[in-house]
Amino acid sequence: MIGDQSGREHYDYLIVGAGFAGSVLAERLASQHDAKVLLIDRRPHIGGNAYDEPNEAGILYHKYGPHIFHTNSDQVVDYLSQFTEWRPYEHRVRAVVRDRLVPIPINRTTLNELFDLDLKTDEDAAAYLASRAEPVADIQTSEDVVVNAVGRELYELFFQGYTRKQWGLDPSELDKSVTSRIPTRTNTDDRYFTDSFQAMPAEGYTRMFERMLDHPNIEVRTGVDFREVRDSVDYGHLIFTGPIDEYFDHRFGKLPYRSLTFDHQTLEQERFQDTGTVNYPAPDVPYTRISEYKHLTGQQAPVTTITYEYPSAEGDPYYPIPRAENQELFKRYEALGDETEGVTFVGRLATYRYYNMDQIVGQALATFRRMDGKREPHNADAVAAA
Repeated sequence: MIGDQSGREHYDYLIVGAGFAGSVLAERLASQHDAKVLLIDRRPHIGGNAYDEPNEAGILYHKYGPHIFHTNSDQVVDYLSQFTEWRPYEHRVRAVVRDRLVPIPINRTTLNELFDLDLKTDEDAAAYLASRAEPVADIQTSEDVVVNAVGRELYELFFQGYTRKQWGLDPSELDKSVTSRIPTRTNTDDRYFTDSFQAMPAEGYTRMFERMLDHPNIEVRTGVDFREVRDSVDYGHLIFTGPIDEYFDHRFGKLPYRSLTFDHQTLEQERFQDTGTVNYPAPDVPYTRISEYKHLTGQQAPVTTITYEYPSAEGDPYYPIPRAENQELFKRYEALGDETEGVTFVGRLATYRYYNMDQIVGQALATFRRMDGKREPHNADAVAAA
């Protein structure tokens, strides 16, 4: 890298966070703008929460819980396909309810199995759900969304306990967006997602990130905190994908997050459960779900690795807590960020929103296009001057 007069290394961009947002921007800036990029992450690895690795038994597992790739964006698929082959995979989830294992999202099969019904058509299921629904005139909370759609019994069986565990709050205290993301179906489609593209990186997420960052203009340093390098590295522009409140030293107070802890176990058996993930909505079960990775990866082995997932109030920030007062606090940080020269905030933590992986890739690509667009008038002026 080029040094300045003080002998410090110079980079065009310092990017904080080697997850999807930071890695995509590093790749785009290096490959398309010939920019010199330093990419850092406080964790000892790249890939952010999507990081996966083989454990001692050789099972490829996701250290931070299951990450299932799905998207309706051809642009995102085309971009990532430069760095990975794909293994087709459609995720299916079951929920343990009243000692039965039933599909979730709720569909016609769920209703038939749980209530010993014989609903034969979409119309039958729609009529049944309508008969259970308890209309809410002014839908404000997550509880309102579900009760309005399917009634209180299904709400309590599938949503109330799970949501209380996941968020540490009752659904009546959470924004309606939380449960609005979970559909209720009248057909028998038991896939968790219905996106047009559903697949897993054939060699895992980490291998995909390694290929993405394999560029001579990109230097990657892991196990490094931003505060350790911000004053020792010379850079033209900062891209920050960490928590925006942390960047500003929590000036207005901390933005609230829910965290997770994971209990990874390798079992001396070929298969543990019939689907990739099983949810446990009951409030007396401390974990929210168990995932088994061989469903996702297609690996063949005499042993299997599973993960128990426990929501937590403390730990790494995973889920912004969707309440109006939290959004108001974020807006104060966002306004401060907009006023701050020389830094671009991108990603889930920097924008305090829950995004799927494909949405983060799309956001990073859109951010690059804006940066690219700002260069063009300058380049055109330079050509005209010449």
